[in-house]
Amino acid sequence: MTDYERLLQDDHFEIAGRRFKSRLIIGSGKFKSFQQNREVLEASGAEIITVAVRRVNITDPTKENLLDYIDPKKYLILPNTAGCYTAEEAIKTAMLAREATGINWIKLEVIGDQKTLLPDMEQTYEAAKVLVKEGFVVLPYIFDDPVFAKKFEDVGCAAVMPLAAPIGSGLGLQNPYNIMFIKEAVSVPVIVDAGIGSAADIPPVMELGVDGILTNTALAEAKDPIKMAVAMKYATIAGRLSYLAGRMPKRTYAVPSSPTKGVPFKG
Repeated sequence: MTDYERLLQDDHFEIAGRRFKSRLIIGSGKFKSFQQNREVLEASGAEIITVAVRRVNITDPTKENLLDYIDPKKYLILPNTAGCYTAEEAIKTAMLAREATGINWIKLEVIGDQKTLLPDMEQTYEAAKVLVKEGFVVLPYIFDDPVFAKKFEDVGCAAVMPLAAPIGSGLGLQNPYNIMFIKEAVSVPVIVDAGIGSAADIPPVMELGVDGILTNTALAEAKDPIKMAVAMKYATIAGRLSYLAGRMPKRTYAVPSSPTKGVPFKG
């Protein structure tokens, strides 16, 4: 057992009663092939992979299928409703995914603007209410809005997934305070989704105490996706350990790092 495994052996998070050790979640879009996607998944140490039902085949067994490459007994396949612009579209897509795969988990995305790909919170909320009643484990992609995050928890969502920055932007965390407020506002897991550009963007997010982080484009568009996956694995671990360790306070003035008792003052 490695040092970090010993330190984190009792550290896990739960969604709808299912435990996860890895706090890194990856996507399945934009990779060169299903084979590359599998290699990246294995290198990342992630236990959850999201799949856009409208863009990646998991429903037609007559065509090349991601499920032929990824073992659903080993990983949680998390269908998502990417590409949906209304609650009705998202509900239909979720139903199709469940009927085809038997998976009742859904990452709920309802986009409000084609240019920015920012979520339509009202449509997402309407879809969430229906899907929760239909027995889905719902994880909605949302703005970094603590008020709405609480509303999604109250309606029965199993986690909330606020953005760090717009999808595919690679800008990294833009508003740490709102993520902190969301973490304080809800008791369900908080998984920061969208906007990660590289492994370096992950520790500042994890140090906020969030439960996990999701990334896709930063992996798929890296010059070497495998190396980036490994880097992200350890960046997530480092950020989590740093949060658990507790950082020193920030101070306005310098404080000597060695003892000063008995040392003459020089004015």
